[in-house]
Amino acid sequence: MKVLVVDDEPDIVEVVTLTFTLRWPDAEVLHAATGAQGIEFARAESPGIIILDIGLPDMDGFQVCDQVRRFSDVPIIMLTARHDEVDKVRGLELGADDYITKPFSHLELLARARAVLRRSESQVPAAEGPPFVAGPLRVDYASREVTVDGKPVKLTPIEYGILYHLSRNENRVLTFRTLLAKVWGREYVDEVDYLKVHIQHLRRKLGDDPDNQPMIVNERGVGYKFVRPDRGAVRSR
Repeated sequence: MKVLVVDDEPDIVEVVTLTFTLRWPDAEVLHAATGAQGIEFARAESPGIIILDIGLPDMDGFQVCDQVRRFSDVPIIMLTARHDEVDKVRGLELGADDYITKPFSHLELLARARAVLRRSESQVPAAEGPPFVAGPLRVDYASREVTVDGKPVKLTPIEYGILYHLSRNENRVLTFRTLLAKVWGREYVDEVDYLKVHIQHLRRKLGDDPDNQPMIVNERGVGYKFVRPDRGAVRSR
């Protein structure tokens, strides 16, 4: 496995290198000290995971994440020296998979990396039975294909996992902690921001308007549920 570290601090690069080589002896750790070099390596080397610092000398990590997401779904863990919720949400909105605040221990990095890699490598299993159809939405559990008005919708593994569990539990509220445990893993049951950001992404891709006959309904302070749209209602798209 190739690990790309995009950071200009030698101490951080050393910790990341040690963490991955101890856990995965065959890991090849690549180092980029600038955002531009990180983007170049991400495109040319196809790493299995990227550890990306927000504070880089030529551009910030948000810009790097945005650029990488235009051509790759590689798992990205962002690093920052500040414990700032705004930075955290912004990184998630741009496609980061996780977020660690400096200073961090090698055990914390290892736990986060293992969780991110587990999610990227494992998918919700295909399920037998007829496709789920609700208004314009069709979910084929056997092929994992999702369409809206007959047009294919490309979902990330996390987005599909959320839709899978919500649609399989139609009209039943799944708590934030339940969804986080099922989709992210039990290490993430308190990371409600992660869930909210990906729900926004999923709604946008499905054309689901939270203010106009939504299919994904927010039970404030509790969780989410999937509600079949009213056949007689007109939903703006």
